[in-house]
Amino acid sequence: MAIPMTIREYLRACDIDYEEVKHPREVSTSRLAQAAHVSGDQLAKAVMLHADSGCHLAVLPSSCDADLEALSQLFHERVELASESEIISRFSDCDPGATTPVGQAYGLRVYVDDMLRHQPDIYFDAGDHETLLHMSGSEFNRLMGDSPHGHFSRHH
Repeated sequence: MAIPMTIREYLRACDIDYEEVKHPREVSTSRLAQAAHVSGDQLAKAVMLHADSGCHLAVLPSSCDADLEALSQLFHERVELASESEIISRFSDCDPGATTPVGQAYGLRVYVDDMLRHQPDIYFDAGDHETLLHMSGSEFNRLMGDSPHGHFSRHH
């Protein structure tokens, strides 16, 4: 599967400079990071959250887990992980399990963990299981624009 048009069009509209990195079809993000020779702190993963006000997307390093309590404080409401069916219906043109951090393209409010804000390079899932998108940290910060940020990750 190729990169979903939703993501490709959004990146083009934002004039983001990126490259596609093909990789073997891997399941876990840690194996993916190893296969692509990328540090887990530079591989961003997306976690879709369900809150009273709707769905949100938390973007954090793949080497970490989302701290739901910290996210609840950030949102000022209780959050929980979204169900598989909520994720699939929102990211309908992405492969299941290949949720992309570019949640803005899907109408989601995106929150970025502070650990990603100072990386020289960022990689993330392109919405399929065979492509990573790579961009400089400054392009990633531009892509995330004025997304709220905070510290809500913890190393596993």
